[in-house]
Amino acid sequence: DARSKRRVVCLALIDPATNERWLIEATPDFREQLHLLDVAAPVERSPGLDGIFLTHAHMGHYTGLMFLGHESLGAKNVPVFAMPRMHGYLSKNGPWDQLVRYQNIDLKLLQHDVAVQLNDHLSITPFLVPHRQEYSEVVGFRITGPNRSVLFIPDIDKWELWDEQGTRIEDMIASVEVAYLDGTFYANGEIPGRDMSTFPHPFITHSMQRFQTLPDVERAKVRFIHLNHTNPALLPESEARRTIKKNGFRVAQEGEKVEL
Repeated sequence: DARSKRRVVCLALIDPATNERWLIEATPDFREQLHLLDVAAPVERSPGLDGIFLTHAHMGHYTGLMFLGHESLGAKNVPVFAMPRMHGYLSKNGPWDQLVRYQNIDLKLLQHDVAVQLNDHLSITPFLVPHRQEYSEVVGFRITGPNRSVLFIPDIDKWELWDEQGTRIEDMIASVEVAYLDGTFYANGEIPGRDMSTFPHPFITHSMQRFQTLPDVERAKVRFIHLNHTNPALLPESEARRTIKKNGFRVAQEGEKVEL
């Protein structure tokens, strides 16, 4: 059923005043997502991207870069922002290093907790999060506009590991107006025959339990993203979705907009 299709998680950042556009993540659905961006905020340039920001080197988050290559769009010097290990991975390993050699992309170095000023009123700040780091660091992003800020954390291990590193997710939520958080799995048991307790993601059920003492206004900021195909909360009429709503949270909707 085509109506049930969901694309891999990605954010677009659009400045209608300057006609600038950025993507956070280059997913395997890059072509469709770029088309949706062209519909929402058309520009005359192709691909019309002022930058792509990458969280890490897991396949759902960066492999869409291939569509910028000479076999596809043949892009020219699209800025791609990455942390040091991710920067090195792309510049030293094929086929990604070909994108660099052919100047399809222009790699830009990110640093933990150092803001990138996109223009006079928009900035984006990467911050390290604990997660599987086989080929690169893993980061989330804080996107800051003139009036509002957004948190984007598609992948993270248990919140408690971040506690041990000195960062509490509750403090991060308090610092923004919208928090897009890892909701990969709803609960242990959704994958038959496997003990999911050691999976490196916070279950939505655990996040809801941890956040239950937050004020209503804080819980309303949370929008779960990055849902696995096994996650029952994908279905709008599911008991999981009803439970999320009843507890004051949301599942992000494809195409939703947040004004900054």
